Amino acid sequence: MPDIHVPNLDEHAHAGKSFLKIALEVLLIGTGVFLGLMGEQWRESRHHRELAESALHRFRTEIEANRKAVADVKDYHVQLRKEIEAYLAATPKDRTTNSIHMRGVRPAFIEQTAWELAVATQALTYMDQELAFALSRMHLYEQVYLQLTQGMLQAMYLRPPDENPVAFFTMLDVYFADTTGGEPKLIDMYDDAVKQIDRALSR
Repeated sequence: MPDIHVPNLDEHAHAGKSFLKIALEVLLIGTGVFLGLMGEQWRESRHHRELAESALHRFRTEIEANRKAVADVKDYHVQLRKEIEAYLAATPKDRTTNSIHMRGVRPAFIEQTAWELAVATQALTYMDQELAFALSRMHLYEQVYLQLTQGMLQAMYLRPPDENPVAFFTMLDVYFADTTGGEPKLIDMYDDAVKQIDRALSR
């Protein structure tokens, strides 16, 4: 008859210890991997938060500068447009450019470096979505304003006032009709954006 091996109690105990040791090692490895992933996720989340905060500080500084640039010329544009409209409404005989107190067109020069950097670093994706939407909408209004200004400046150099004053002031009247309505809107958007940025930075 073949020999039959009957395991003794020591062999059972050894097998149990081996299984327990393997299970413990697997548990420790799994815990280490989990903690490593959690740590990496925390570091990435912190990096994203710091990226968003840095972008918001840049936005705030730039918005304040842009708001001042727009506010400094807003009233001048309104007054200049009134004088231009009075000039255009007068008869050719009564028209005189002396009634227009023009000290240059003085468009507001708006900076957009903070927006461009936020897009390049994808910082907008790590901000509150309502705030990101407000900044995007503000940027759109700035783009419209800058495009109007660029078109006006190009037309101004192609059609200087000494060649045809009526055509020149008609062009300026069209430009100011758009910008004098858009400048107060821009200021309101700047104020709202700053409030939202301050709330986001205080969290």
